[in-house]
Amino acid sequence: MPASSLSLAPPLAAGFARLGFGALPLDRLKARYGSAEAGSRYVELDGFTVHYRDEGSRDKPALVMIHGVVASLHTWDGWVEACAADYRVIRFDVPGFGLTGPARDGVYSAERMVRVLGLLLDYLGVEQASIAGSSLGGYIAWNFALASPQRVEKLVLIDPAGYPMRKVPWMIAAAALPGATVAMPVWMPRALIAQGVKEVYGEPSRIKPGVIDRYNDLTRRPGNRRAMMDIFRILLAVNRQELHGTPERVARLETPTLLLWGERDRWISPKHVLLWQRDAPNLQARTYPGVGHIPMEEIPQQSAADALRFLQA
Repeated sequence: MPASSLSLAPPLAAGFARLGFGALPLDRLKARYGSAEAGSRYVELDGFTVHYRDEGSRDKPALVMIHGVVASLHTWDGWVEACAADYRVIRFDVPGFGLTGPARDGVYSAERMVRVLGLLLDYLGVEQASIAGSSLGGYIAWNFALASPQRVEKLVLIDPAGYPMRKVPWMIAAAALPGATVAMPVWMPRALIAQGVKEVYGEPSRIKPGVIDRYNDLTRRPGNRRAMMDIFRILLAVNRQELHGTPERVARLETPTLLLWGERDRWISPKHVLLWQRDAPNLQARTYPGVGHIPMEEIPQQSAADALRFLQA
């Protein structure tokens, strides 16, 4: 190869990377978002290398925090600051996202994510915990409470998935487009991720510096984009099947539950609050005007305070 071609290769590679092509080195991502100094740990569970953090005193009650699609355990930073004095806070990157990354066998299901949660609690020696879950994390939380009610003291569900969505978020719907599972793992521009983050905030002005970079960087963990497409296609299929008879399943929930919802949620309609109240009349509900799909990240102090009042009541 001529010397001129060799000299062009690194700039071209850097240019393609800036445009969103390809993955980022895992060691670089771990250094920035999952270092031991920051409290990150890793454990092999059911074919995943699960990235988790176990913070606060082990003498305190356990509180598990589970994020939603495309996010990571970092979405709970504000809640950890508010809760760590009173709880042993456990949070992890949901399989397929964050630094946990893809399944080695490429197989994903809601049941498997629920199983990973149980295995993580087993590994950490936690017999019972309260669980806070957002979006997909909320779905994992309330399904775990159905499967293992003796292990869940209380639930805090934040804009949780559960009931069929008439309008599926465009990022998830895009997984059904022809060629999406081939093209999007290769190329997903930062502007696309930025638009998605802005949509889950009620007021985009509340997005803190570095948040969009974090979301974008972690989608570029090796294997994550393909995992996202596979998980999104599963979510679409489950949504068409009415999420396994959600009304009847919610009606069986016996765990004390607090529902928190942003009234400007563009991903899962705030109208779902009425469905939860209809099928689980004993739950408590709180909505936030002007707030979007992820109140724990957009208004962490207020949403954490509401959760703590419920958990400590």
